[in-house]
Amino acid sequence: SIDLCFLQQRLDVRPPPCRHIRVRYTKLLYKMKLSILATLVASAAAFTSQQKTAGSSTALNAKFASKLQYVPCISTEDLPSPGGATSGVAGGLAICIAVDPKGAVYALGDKCPPINQPLSFGKVNDDGTIEDPVLGTKFSLKSGDVVGAWCPSGIGKIIGGAFSPIGVPTYPVKKGKGTIDVQVDVNAKANFEANYWSGILDAQGKSNGKYY
Repeated sequence: SIDLCFLQQRLDVRPPPCRHIRVRYTKLLYKMKLSILATLVASAAAFTSQQKTAGSSTALNAKFASKLQYVPCISTEDLPSPGGATSGVAGGLAICIAVDPKGAVYALGDKCPPINQPLSFGKVNDDGTIEDPVLGTKFSLKSGDVVGAWCPSGIGKIIGGAFSPIGVPTYPVKKGKGTIDVQVDVNAKANFEANYWSGILDAQGKSNGKYY
C-alpha cells in the first residue's frame, strides 16, 4: 500500500486544519494512489506484451544471424564491492552486474518482471539471489530463475497475482583489459529494431515499400 506519511514528506505538505478542506485533501491523496496503481498496472501490461513479442521471434524471422560475442559492459573501476550491483550496457542490452558477498561476478538482464524496474537497484543477498527493489521477488544470480515467493512485497501482491512467475536472462561474464565483458548476441538489438520498423512500415503499407 502507499504510505501517506511518506507522500506527505515527499510533497512537503500536511493535512489542513479545516474539516471540509481535509476531506478534499483525503480525496486528492486517494486519486494519487489510484494514479500510481494504474501506472504500475499499465507498465506491467506493456512488459508482458513485450515478453510475448520477444518470445515469438525465431531464426525464421530474424534478419541477422545470432552472433555471440564478449563485449565490454562496465570498467573494472565501476565494479561494485561484494554484495553490490550496478548497471551497464552490452551490445545494446541493459545489463545488471552483480557481485555476491564472496566476490563472484554475475551478469543478468537489468529489467525486473513484471513491471521493468532496474534489477541493478536491488539487494544482493547471501543466499545467491538478487532481490527486486520494488516487488521483492528474488532471482538466482546463476540461473536468473525466481527463487521463493513471486512479488511478495506490498503492491506486488496485487500486481504479481495477474502474471505468471518469470525469471530474468543471465549472461556469461569475464574480466577483460580494464573492463568487465559480457557475452551477448550482438545482433539482438538490430533484429529487434528491424522487426520494429517493419511493423511501423506495415502500418502504412508493406515493409518492402509497396502497398496492399
